[in-house]
Amino acid sequence: MALTLEIVTPAARVYSDTIDSVVIPAVDGEVGILPGHIPLLTQIDHGELRVVKNGQPLALIVGGGFVQVSGDRVSVLADFAIEEEKIDAHAAEAAIKRAEDDLKGANLEPAEIERLEGVVRFSVAQLGAKRKRR
Repeated sequence: MALTLEIVTPAARVYSDTIDSVVIPAVDGEVGILPGHIPLLTQIDHGELRVVKNGQPLALIVGGGFVQVSGDRVSVLADFAIEEEKIDAHAAEAAIKRAEDDLKGANLEPAEIERLEGVVRFSVAQLGAKRKRR
């Protein structure tokens, strides 16, 4: 028995495939999902989503959003998501720098502050995953 994992962001479908298992970075801690998992709807945090497919590990970095488990289908609706091998460390570092500079600006709306903080958390998660694999 297998799971179907789909990860979608506002920009694109980032991942869609049949997998063995997945560990989701939920806001209350990590949640491991295997075939036959009970239905679940929870908020996800910025971090590493660890997938096992055909016994091989695969990491994706997600930034905020929700996960729904229904039957053997795992649907992730994320603000941001990227496969580990597509991470550009220099681009992530530049995004952190730009967001930090923008956060120093005065009179930012709360929604803009939240968006910029999300960019920083997602970029830090990318760098952490990239450095862990070196």
